[in-house]
Amino acid sequence: MSPAERRLPELDDAERAGVDPPYGYDDYVGTRRRAPKEPLVMLPPTLTELTGPVYGESAVSPLDADLTRCRSGEPQGQRIVVSGRVLGSDGRALGGQLIEVWQANAAGRYLHEVDTHEAPLDPNFTGAGRCLTDSAGRYRLVTVKPGSYPWKNHPNAWRPAHIHFSLLGRAFTERLVTQMYFPDDPLFPYDPIFNSVRGERARRRLIASFDLQLTEPDRALGFRWDIVLGGREATPFEEPHDD
Repeated sequence: MSPAERRLPELDDAERAGVDPPYGYDDYVGTRRRAPKEPLVMLPPTLTELTGPVYGESAVSPLDADLTRCRSGEPQGQRIVVSGRVLGSDGRALGGQLIEVWQANAAGRYLHEVDTHEAPLDPNFTGAGRCLTDSAGRYRLVTVKPGSYPWKNHPNAWRPAHIHFSLLGRAFTERLVTQMYFPDDPLFPYDPIFNSVRGERARRRLIASFDLQLTEPDRALGFRWDIVLGGREATPFEEPHDD
Protein backbone atom coordinates (compact mmCIF):
# COMPACT_ATOMS: atom_id res chain seq x y z
CA MET A 1 0.00 0.00 0.00
CA SER A 2 1.71 3.14 -1.12
CA PRO A 3 0.63 6.69 -0.20
CA ALA A 4 -0.09 7.30 -3.88
CA GLU A 5 -2.60 4.48 -3.96
CA ARG A 6 -4.49 5.96 -1.02
CA ARG A 7 -4.71 9.45 -2.52
CA LEU A 8 -6.90 8.18 -5.38
CA PRO A 9 -5.17 10.48 -7.88
CA GLU A 10 -7.32 9.52 -10.86
CA LEU A 11 -10.59 10.66 -9.22
CA ASP A 12 -11.86 14.22 -9.29
CA ASP A 13 -13.52 15.75 -6.22
CA ALA A 14 -17.04 14.82 -7.33
CA GLU A 15 -16.10 11.18 -7.87
CA ARG A 16 -14.22 10.96 -4.57
CA ALA A 17 -17.27 12.32 -2.75
CA GLY A 18 -19.15 9.19 -3.78
CA VAL A 19 -16.48 6.80 -2.48
CA ASP A 20 -15.20 7.65 0.99
CA PRO A 21 -17.73 8.92 3.56
CA PRO A 22 -17.38 12.50 4.83
CA TYR A 23 -15.92 13.22 8.25
CA GLY A 24 -19.24 14.71 9.26
CA TYR A 25 -22.52 13.04 8.26
CA ASP A 26 -25.49 14.54 10.08
CA ASP A 27 -27.57 11.35 10.24
CA TYR A 28 -24.65 9.62 11.97
CA VAL A 29 -25.00 11.49 15.27
CA GLY A 30 -21.53 10.67 16.59
CA THR A 31 -19.87 12.58 13.76
CA ARG A 32 -21.61 15.81 14.79
CA ARG A 33 -19.35 15.94 17.85
CA ARG A 34 -16.08 14.57 16.50
CA ALA A 35 -15.91 15.66 12.87
CA PRO A 36 -13.30 18.41 12.35
CA LYS A 37 -14.75 21.91 12.09
CA GLU A 38 -11.67 23.43 10.42
CA PRO A 39 -9.75 22.37 7.29
CA LEU A 40 -7.36 19.52 7.94
CA VAL A 41 -3.66 20.26 8.27
CA MET A 42 -1.70 17.55 6.51
CA LEU A 43 1.56 16.65 8.25
CA PRO A 44 4.04 14.85 5.99
CA PRO A 45 5.11 11.51 7.51
CA THR A 46 8.74 11.15 8.51
CA LEU A 47 11.04 8.42 7.28
CA THR A 48 10.71 6.68 10.65
CA GLU A 49 6.91 6.54 10.35
CA LEU A 50 7.06 5.18 6.83
CA THR A 51 9.77 2.57 7.34
CA GLY A 52 9.57 1.68 11.01
CA PRO A 53 8.56 -1.93 11.76
CA VAL A 54 5.00 -2.40 12.92
CA TYR A 55 4.74 -6.14 13.34
CA GLY A 56 6.68 -9.26 12.48
CA GLU A 57 5.34 -12.08 10.32
CA SER A 58 6.43 -14.54 13.00
CA ALA A 59 3.96 -12.92 15.42
CA VAL A 60 0.98 -13.80 13.19
CA SER A 61 -0.08 -17.42 13.65
CA PRO A 62 -2.23 -19.31 11.12
CA LEU A 63 -4.63 -19.97 13.99
CA ASP A 64 -5.24 -16.21 14.30
CA ALA A 65 -7.30 -16.40 11.08
CA ASP A 66 -9.84 -18.81 12.62
CA LEU A 67 -12.05 -16.90 15.06
CA THR A 68 -13.94 -20.11 15.89
CA ARG A 69 -10.92 -21.64 17.66
CA CYS A 70 -10.15 -18.95 20.20
CA ARG A 71 -11.43 -20.72 23.29
CA SER A 72 -12.06 -24.25 24.58
CA GLY A 73 -15.37 -24.94 22.78
CA GLU A 74 -17.32 -24.16 19.63
CA PRO A 75 -18.92 -20.71 19.33
CA GLN A 76 -22.62 -20.30 18.73
CA GLY A 77 -23.91 -19.24 15.32
CA GLN A 78 -23.54 -19.89 11.62
CA ARG A 79 -19.92 -20.61 10.72
CA ILE A 80 -18.68 -18.73 7.64
CA VAL A 81 -15.53 -18.40 5.54
CA VAL A 82 -14.61 -14.92 4.32
CA SER A 83 -11.96 -14.71 1.62
CA GLY A 84 -10.80 -12.41 -1.14
CA ARG A 85 -7.86 -10.43 -2.48
CA VAL A 86 -6.26 -7.11 -1.58
CA LEU A 87 -5.39 -5.15 -4.73
CA GLY A 88 -3.82 -1.81 -5.53
CA SER A 89 -5.41 0.81 -7.79
CA ASP A 90 -3.60 -0.74 -10.77
CA GLY A 91 -4.97 -4.22 -10.02
CA ARG A 92 -1.65 -5.38 -8.62
CA ALA A 93 -1.86 -7.93 -5.81
CA LEU A 94 -0.64 -6.61 -2.46
CA GLY A 95 1.06 -9.34 -0.46
CA GLY A 96 2.22 -9.17 3.14
CA GLN A 97 -0.62 -6.91 4.24
CA LEU A 98 -1.80 -7.37 7.82
CA ILE A 99 -5.60 -7.69 8.03
CA GLU A 100 -7.22 -7.38 11.45
CA VAL A 101 -10.93 -8.00 12.00
CA TRP A 102 -13.32 -7.54 14.89
CA GLN A 103 -17.04 -8.18 15.13
CA ALA A 104 -20.05 -8.89 17.30
CA ASN A 105 -20.97 -12.46 18.11
CA ALA A 106 -23.92 -14.30 16.57
CA ALA A 107 -26.27 -12.65 19.06
CA GLY A 108 -25.07 -9.16 18.13
CA ARG A 109 -22.83 -8.41 21.12
CA TYR A 110 -19.18 -7.41 21.32
CA LEU A 111 -16.81 -8.74 23.95
CA HIS A 112 -16.20 -5.22 25.22
CA GLU A 113 -16.99 -3.50 28.50
CA VAL A 114 -18.88 -0.63 26.85
CA ASP A 115 -21.30 -2.99 25.07
CA THR A 116 -24.37 -3.14 27.32
CA HIS A 117 -26.66 -4.85 24.80
CA GLU A 118 -28.81 -7.44 26.57
CA ALA A 119 -27.83 -10.17 24.11
CA PRO A 120 -25.69 -12.95 25.66
CA LEU A 121 -21.93 -13.11 25.48
CA ASP A 122 -20.40 -16.23 23.94
CA PRO A 123 -17.68 -17.74 26.19
CA ASN A 124 -16.13 -19.37 23.12
CA PHE A 125 -15.91 -16.32 20.88
CA THR A 126 -13.70 -13.24 21.26
CA GLY A 127 -14.68 -11.64 17.95
CA ALA A 128 -11.12 -10.71 16.95
CA GLY A 129 -8.70 -12.22 14.44
CA ARG A 130 -5.98 -11.41 11.94
CA CYS A 131 -4.06 -12.77 8.97
CA LEU A 132 -1.50 -11.81 6.32
CA THR A 133 -2.19 -11.68 2.59
CA ASP A 134 -0.11 -14.09 0.50
CA SER A 135 1.95 -13.19 -2.55
CA ALA A 136 -1.23 -13.11 -4.69
CA GLY A 137 -2.93 -10.73 -2.23
CA ARG A 138 -5.26 -13.45 -0.95
CA TYR A 139 -6.61 -13.68 2.58
CA ARG A 140 -8.89 -16.19 4.30
CA LEU A 141 -10.75 -15.97 7.61
CA VAL A 142 -13.09 -18.38 9.41
CA THR A 143 -15.65 -16.94 11.81
CA VAL A 144 -19.37 -16.87 12.61
CA LYS A 145 -21.87 -14.55 10.99
CA PRO A 146 -22.34 -11.58 13.35
CA GLY A 147 -25.78 -10.60 14.54
CA SER A 148 -27.42 -7.20 14.16
CA TYR A 149 -27.53 -5.04 17.25
CA PRO A 150 -29.25 -1.88 18.49
CA TRP A 151 -27.36 1.38 18.94
CA LYS A 152 -28.32 4.80 20.27
CA ASN A 153 -27.95 6.86 17.12
CA HIS A 154 -31.69 7.39 16.62
CA PRO A 155 -34.97 5.80 17.76
CA ASN A 156 -35.17 2.07 16.98
CA ALA A 157 -31.70 2.10 15.39
CA TRP A 158 -30.11 -1.24 14.44
CA ARG A 159 -26.82 -1.90 12.68
CA PRO A 160 -26.76 -4.32 9.73
CA ALA A 161 -24.59 -7.39 10.28
CA HIS A 162 -20.99 -6.42 9.54
CA ILE A 163 -17.34 -7.23 10.16
CA HIS A 164 -14.80 -4.47 10.81
CA PHE A 165 -11.62 -4.69 8.71
CA SER A 166 -8.34 -2.91 9.42
CA LEU A 167 -5.59 -3.10 6.80
CA LEU A 168 -2.05 -2.28 7.79
CA GLY A 169 0.89 -2.11 5.41
CA ARG A 170 4.41 -1.70 6.71
CA ALA A 171 3.80 1.38 8.87
CA PHE A 172 1.10 2.91 11.08
CA THR A 173 0.54 5.65 8.49
CA GLU A 174 -0.80 2.99 6.11
CA ARG A 175 -3.69 1.88 8.32
CA LEU A 176 -7.12 1.84 6.68
CA VAL A 177 -10.41 0.85 8.33
CA THR A 178 -13.68 -0.23 6.75
CA GLN A 179 -16.66 -2.57 7.24
CA MET A 180 -17.83 -5.58 5.25
CA TYR A 181 -21.56 -6.23 5.01
CA PHE A 182 -23.61 -9.25 3.95
CA PRO A 183 -25.93 -9.45 0.94
CA ASP A 184 -29.63 -8.53 1.08
CA ASP A 185 -29.62 -7.11 4.60
CA PRO A 186 -33.01 -5.42 5.20
CA LEU A 187 -31.35 -2.81 7.46
CA PHE A 188 -29.32 -1.17 4.67
CA PRO A 189 -31.86 1.61 3.94
CA TYR A 190 -31.96 2.62 7.62
CA ASP A 191 -28.25 2.61 8.51
CA PRO A 192 -26.53 6.04 8.41
CA ILE A 193 -23.03 4.55 8.53
CA PHE A 194 -23.63 2.44 5.42
CA ASN A 195 -25.39 5.34 3.70
CA SER A 196 -22.69 7.87 4.56
CA VAL A 197 -20.97 6.36 1.52
CA ARG A 198 -23.07 8.38 -0.89
CA GLY A 199 -22.33 6.63 -4.18
CA GLU A 200 -24.50 3.57 -4.83
CA ARG A 201 -21.75 1.74 -6.72
CA ALA A 202 -19.31 2.46 -3.89
CA ARG A 203 -21.79 1.14 -1.30
CA ARG A 204 -22.13 -2.09 -3.27
CA ARG A 205 -18.38 -2.59 -2.97
CA LEU A 206 -18.85 -2.86 0.80
CA ILE A 207 -21.11 -5.92 0.42
CA ALA A 208 -19.62 -9.40 0.20
CA SER A 209 -21.05 -11.94 -2.23
CA PHE A 210 -22.03 -15.51 -1.46
CA ASP A 211 -19.57 -17.94 -3.04
CA LEU A 212 -20.40 -21.62 -3.36
CA GLN A 213 -16.78 -22.42 -4.23
CA LEU A 214 -15.67 -21.07 -0.86
CA THR A 215 -18.48 -22.86 0.96
CA GLU A 216 -17.30 -25.93 2.87
CA PRO A 217 -19.77 -28.86 2.79
CA ASP A 218 -21.43 -29.51 6.15
CA ARG A 219 -19.31 -26.83 7.81
CA ALA A 220 -19.40 -23.21 6.62
CA LEU A 221 -20.95 -20.86 4.08
CA GLY A 222 -18.46 -18.92 1.93
CA PHE A 223 -18.41 -15.18 1.22
CA ARG A 224 -16.01 -13.42 -1.13
CA TRP A 225 -14.93 -9.82 -0.57
CA ASP A 226 -12.11 -8.17 -2.48
CA ILE A 227 -10.52 -4.97 -1.16
CA VAL A 228 -9.20 -2.39 -3.63
CA LEU A 229 -6.91 0.35 -2.34
CA GLY A 230 -7.34 3.36 -4.59
CA GLY A 231 -8.68 4.05 -8.06
CA ARG A 232 -12.20 4.14 -9.46
CA GLU A 233 -13.10 0.77 -7.93
CA ALA A 234 -11.72 1.62 -4.49
CA THR A 235 -13.26 0.08 -1.40
CA PRO A 236 -14.71 2.92 0.72
CA PHE A 237 -12.81 3.50 3.95
CA GLU A 238 -13.76 5.33 7.10
CA GLU A 239 -12.32 6.99 10.12
CA PRO A 240 -12.20 4.56 13.08
CA HIS A 241 -15.17 4.93 15.43
CA ASP A 242 -16.55 3.16 18.45
CA ASP A 243 -19.97 1.93 17.26
